[in-house]
Amino acid sequence: MQKLIYILDDEKEIRKSLRVILEDEDYLVEDFSNGKTLMKALSKERPSLLLLDVWVGKEDGLVILDECKKLYPSLPVVMISGHGTIELAVNATKKGAIDFLEKPLSIEKVIQTIETSLEKTKDSELPDFQLEVDQILGDSPSITRVKFSVFQAAETNARVFIFGENGTGKELTARSIHQNSKRKNEPYIEFNCASLPEDTIEQELFGSENLQGDQNEIKIGKWELAQHGTLFLDEVCDLSLSLQSKVLKVILDQKLERVGGKETIPVDVRIIAATNSNVEEAIREGKFREDLYYALNVIPIELPPLRERNQDIPLLAEFYLRKSISKNNLSAKTIDREGLDALSSHFWPGNVRELANIIERLSILVPGDTIRAKDVKEALHGFKKANEMVARGDLKHAKEEFERQYIIKTLQICEGNVTRTSKALGIERTHLYRKLRSLNISVEQLIEG
Repeated sequence: MQKLIYILDDEKEIRKSLRVILEDEDYLVEDFSNGKTLMKALSKERPSLLLLDVWVGKEDGLVILDECKKLYPSLPVVMISGHGTIELAVNATKKGAIDFLEKPLSIEKVIQTIETSLEKTKDSELPDFQLEVDQILGDSPSITRVKFSVFQAAETNARVFIFGENGTGKELTARSIHQNSKRKNEPYIEFNCASLPEDTIEQELFGSENLQGDQNEIKIGKWELAQHGTLFLDEVCDLSLSLQSKVLKVILDQKLERVGGKETIPVDVRIIAATNSNVEEAIREGKFREDLYYALNVIPIELPPLRERNQDIPLLAEFYLRKSISKNNLSAKTIDREGLDALSSHFWPGNVRELANIIERLSILVPGDTIRAKDVKEALHGFKKANEMVARGDLKHAKEEFERQYIIKTLQICEGNVTRTSKALGIERTHLYRKLRSLNISVEQLIEG
């Protein structure tokens, strides 16, 4: 994955030169001429590293450094100065700068400093922390950072926005935040924003009132059911714009009105939202409200895809193997070293959810007590085309092909039953139908074939 570098410097030519240098080194680059535009960008996204001029016009870079560190304490910042002194370098280091560059900038020095700074922070130790309830499996650096984010979020009542591909564990992460928070003994309510028609979603979320003669028939919505606890809004980007507006109003006002009702009801609910969509793209296309994004994105948590933490695969595979053996009342099985290597080398477009399904399939279908590499390869057969695309660097189409083959295989196992398939995949049936259309999969032809 490309690293994102932010540059803050008031000299246009320096920004331009640095951009050319870094883009040639395959970094993504955003540059800014003043602190205000930088801080606005930082509120939306955390870069991998920031190059920060000591003086940006009349703005003090060390003051900007303080603001950046308040937002992202572990963000690596390299200071740039045309008139550097030892005292200035010491002050910058005390405030959290990781290194110091002097103008005129040397190409080799810039690249070396950035590479060294990123390497220093890649596996930097996090503060000691302990989750009271820890159900997130894995100990890779990326998943450890997720656990630390859960720990930080659980200490507060702030809203959380979880980002990640399908199957990366967004629901588990949301539940972990609740279970480790001060609200852990209060209700935890999940609501999938993509699962129902718009009018039904509004009633399910906010509740409804229906006057029948002298009686008022009241249905309590998910938001009220979560009173004093946590409400998890999954796939929040699938809400219509009108519902997004209503959700934002309840978040800001901390009170709601049921559909058909006139009474205003105060609510004390911690909101955790999640999506697998590209939110910034949805905002640009007018599909998602920018103000709702800012309201939800107080604490962002990005879940890594399984292919970026494949050192966790042996641990996950063993866990899901034991779980399947117990669930299906099977005799004990193990996965040999070569089998684990084969699992670790797979692309896993469906992430942990796909791994769990493959392991269950292997536990049921493999005879004997040992799952070997050939068994794994047979279970994953049909992904050859996608692997060829990966080898060519065609990531977008490779992911689509992996997803297509994965859904086809699951449909075949479920004998074409879409409801069973959606449950096996862990997605809503309506979402699966959309996937079938977008990937040009015909259930009828599969059954006939």
